[in-house]
Amino acid sequence: MVSRTLWRGKLPHPRAPETGASRFIETQGCSFPARNPDPDLAPPSVSRGRSRIRITSRRRRSLAGLSPAPPIHSAHMNLEDHVGDVIRKARAMTNVPADAAAKAAGLSAEQLAELEGSGKSARKPDFQSLASLLALNGAKLEALANGWLPTPTDNGTWREFRQITTTRAGNTVHCYLVWDEVTREAALFDTGFEADPVLKVVEAETLDLRHLFITHSHHDHIDGLPAIRERYPTIRIHTDTKGAPPQHRNRRNDCVHLGSLRVSNRETPGHAEDGVTYLVGNWPDDAAHMAVVGDALFAGSMGGAKEHGELAKAKVRDQILSLPPASLICPGHGPLTTVAQERASNPFF
Repeated sequence: MVSRTLWRGKLPHPRAPETGASRFIETQGCSFPARNPDPDLAPPSVSRGRSRIRITSRRRRSLAGLSPAPPIHSAHMNLEDHVGDVIRKARAMTNVPADAAAKAAGLSAEQLAELEGSGKSARKPDFQSLASLLALNGAKLEALANGWLPTPTDNGTWREFRQITTTRAGNTVHCYLVWDEVTREAALFDTGFEADPVLKVVEAETLDLRHLFITHSHHDHIDGLPAIRERYPTIRIHTDTKGAPPQHRNRRNDCVHLGSLRVSNRETPGHAEDGVTYLVGNWPDDAAHMAVVGDALFAGSMGGAKEHGELAKAKVRDQILSLPPASLICPGHGPLTTVAQERASNPFF
């Protein structure tokens, strides 16, 4: 649980949500109006005859003599879970004992243990039979065993976005930083193990860090929180943690404005009691929505939910996989993926 000392300090309430026609996603709170309805927030532009040509952040960095923003090489990351991890998690979620799973797979108990531990087995398992027992998709499970990886995503589409990774004792975790290209207002999603890498990006990009959105309160996702609070004492924290003061608790109709970006939330408990997914929309150039999902969903897998497996799967299905196919999924571990790829390839769905 998060210590109550982390929540000290009364912070301002978010602005009331704007109204308007829904643009891509119908979601409580955020209507995602057309970008920059306020002319005072219009992006820099130059005149050329009668036309006005927008200067993107990439072009602005070039004009200022700065290097282009670094790409995110998420496609080169290993998956968070190999096929054995998926089988082990599914067994726990369905309360299937090891001997029954081994029999369905046509393996000995030792061979199943080897498969769950390393993702490899000297004998080919009967994936279809095993998947049927564990409420998995057999074809997707076998594809994962054969080396499936998500197709690389062109992350330059979301220019004002960084995936920041920290590691401790062999555990690698991501947090995410997004900002408005004009106002430089920024939001951080989780903190990872330490705050220093985040603070370096904030300083390098001259950002105004205003919001911290917590996907769930497991320590690897919030260990950097005290340092962030110390550096930014008025930062507004958003969480579904029951022990948090009311001003920090998410409301399902919240719509947080980040310049022209819009952030809303959907509850996704199961892996964690306070699990929540944040949607970031209204990106420049009509880029697809981004879903920061914490450990609710991974590329080709999902967070463990031994006691709440059906709840976890239902929330992922209803709140994340219901998003438009091009939506970018930003998990707490492993590579980036998309809704389309997880619908097509995740063995749990």
